[in-house]
Amino acid sequence: MAQNMNHDAIVVGIDGSEHALRAVLWGAAEAARRHSSLVLLHALGYPRHYVGAWPPSHELRAKLTERGEAALIAARDAAVEAGAVRVETRLVKENPPEALIEASRTAGMVVLGVSGHDGFLVGLALGSTAVQTTAHAHCPVVVVRGQDDLPPSPQAPVVVGVDGSPLSEAALGIAFEEADQREAPLLAVHAWYDTEAIVDVIDVARYGTAITAAEIEQVVLAERIAGWSEKYPDVLVRRVVKRDKPRRTLLELSQSAQLIVVGSRGRGGFAGLLLGSTSQALVQHAGCPVMVLRQEA
Repeated sequence: MAQNMNHDAIVVGIDGSEHALRAVLWGAAEAARRHSSLVLLHALGYPRHYVGAWPPSHELRAKLTERGEAALIAARDAAVEAGAVRVETRLVKENPPEALIEASRTAGMVVLGVSGHDGFLVGLALGSTAVQTTAHAHCPVVVVRGQDDLPPSPQAPVVVGVDGSPLSEAALGIAFEEADQREAPLLAVHAWYDTEAIVDVIDVARYGTAITAAEIEQVVLAERIAGWSEKYPDVLVRRVVKRDKPRRTLLELSQSAQLIVVGSRGRGGFAGLLLGSTSQALVQHAGCPVMVLRQEA
């Protein structure tokens, strides 16, 4: 699927579901705010465990194409009504994860609903498309979560998870930018365990022998934020430092946020996992849209 695309384009995965329609509306609003183009992408794909003649019959392919075109028309109409100005629709043959990951190479952002058809597999709650796209995309991926009938307040904060890893530093920068664009406050969150703070405690001489591990974590977070606050002086920042599992703290804060930003894997991630435990928990259960960054973002 080698097609040219503006590097600021927002790509939304379309499958005809209500969740995908919510992603379209979110992506359209984001495109209007950024003055970006909106690309609505429907990937036909074929079932991984298809039973029957192979390849699928002409009639089946025609039916899939017809369904995809109808989904794209409905999505385009909704996007235009929501304020998107430059809207493009694409119908491709690849499987959804393959098509979205390829599109992410030249996009500014990929947006998905919380569940979808996953090609032929209907009814999966956060199926393999979302997991694979979030884990392997070349740009930030937003999974649109939250309550259908309660759009976030403009005063709701942008929340960012900070753990000292390079990815969380990148997430911090994007979170400041998002808060600045939305004129929203920013909650910079550092949740930690005693076992996760061992390195900092060993370096206690840097701060003085009387300082506690919790105070060290406060100082570390303040240092991480300082440079970004200088770059975005209009963003009101509140620091949250808590001795708790990061995913539990971030899930709690997501219930009253308009966006949460995290790296795909943090300081405590295990090699070989598609997503870290924190980002995985958020894309599965957060109360607001979740933006996940990989190293390339």
